Amino acid sequence: MISNSKLTVILLILSFNTFGQVQLEIAPPNNIKSIIFKGANDGDQFPVVKIGEAVYLSFDDLYADEADYYYKIEHCNYDWTLSGLIKSQYLNGLDNQRIQDYKNSLTTIQPYSNYQLQIPNNQTRLKLSGNYILKIFDNNDEIVFSRRFVIYKDLVTVGATVKRARDLSVIDQKQVIQLTVNSNNLQLINPQQEVKIAILQNYNWSTMITNIQPQFFSNNQLIYKYDKETRFNGGNEYLFIDTKEIRVANNAIARVELKEVYHQYLYTNTPRADEPYTYYPDINGNFFIRTLDGVDSDPYIEADYSYVHFSLPYDEIIGLDNIYVYGKFNNYQLSEENKLKFNPETGLLEGKLLLKQGFYNYKYVKTDEKGTVDYNFISGNKYQTENDYLVLVYYRNFGDLYDSIIGIGSTSSATITN
Repeated sequence: MISNSKLTVILLILSFNTFGQVQLEIAPPNNIKSIIFKGANDGDQFPVVKIGEAVYLSFDDLYADEADYYYKIEHCNYDWTLSGLIKSQYLNGLDNQRIQDYKNSLTTIQPYSNYQLQIPNNQTRLKLSGNYILKIFDNNDEIVFSRRFVIYKDLVTVGATVKRARDLSVIDQKQVIQLTVNSNNLQLINPQQEVKIAILQNYNWSTMITNIQPQFFSNNQLIYKYDKETRFNGGNEYLFIDTKEIRVANNAIARVELKEVYHQYLYTNTPRADEPYTYYPDINGNFFIRTLDGVDSDPYIEADYSYVHFSLPYDEIIGLDNIYVYGKFNNYQLSEENKLKFNPETGLLEGKLLLKQGFYNYKYVKTDEKGTVDYNFISGNKYQTENDYLVLVYYRNFGDLYDSIIGIGSTSSATITN
């Protein structure tokens, strides 16, 4: 029999392990596709919204059986560990509610059910700013997937610019973010302890730079003018495909075949690492669902699915490295589904992805035998590349139980300067 003191210790250990664990985004099973999670702006890669504004989730279930799905919301610290706040401290109403807005696809070869969720809604409203994670569960209370999002208050002003690196050894590859935080009417007594910064490139959590201290204080300003500490690889512009007309080839799609669903074969891409930089507009890895084949102009239920075939030339430099198709379409995950395989008949690395009709950005990345990811080995790394940057400003005053977000800033390397 466990004594009360031992039981208390066990509960404390379990609680510490739960709250100390970083909340990563969980990838969905193969039947869940086309997850879109954004704010009111169609260009959002994930929701970064002011408190009181809405976030929107959409996803498809290829089983098309109108299954029940539920959502739960967790509040997180700056480092994406659970904050330990109870639901009533950050949420008005209830979560763990069933998603009631769903429709079946219309006139598509691939059937699916499309689910949509808006927060706030009649059951759920958020009270605090900060990091959140939305978790989707099935009828057996097993998690299906999760996504991060951010709620902020507009209390400070953030100015950010993009510079070329001062280090000559990386001046042609790196972009440096310099920023200033104006505290306005918010009194910051000990900003080095109270204020934390996170910087993301192209709204991709895997690029996040954190734990940056202000270098200078000037009146009500915190100044960050680093070179090395806030440095990002420029990378290269994304490639794109447009499948809004599912039966039609175009400048990216070489041919189309109808089998169990449509198959669209892209022209073979070539490595760009050694090529000079060439500008062309992209959407920094994002994707949009759209179709010209529907009748009611509702792409969420009228856009069909097709297998899109990707290919790259194989050479000895790639060797045993693993090559993946990379983009927001699967939340920048590297999995067996988007991994290329060598085809000895064609001499190409080939792969196929089941994608809903739309406009997609993608690039190729590799991992070596140790699992180290090189995002620029295939595509190249150029300082001129147009990237978007997001700055999140977190604040925890003495005695507070959570990290709030008191302001955001954004900038683009389209205006990069020396």
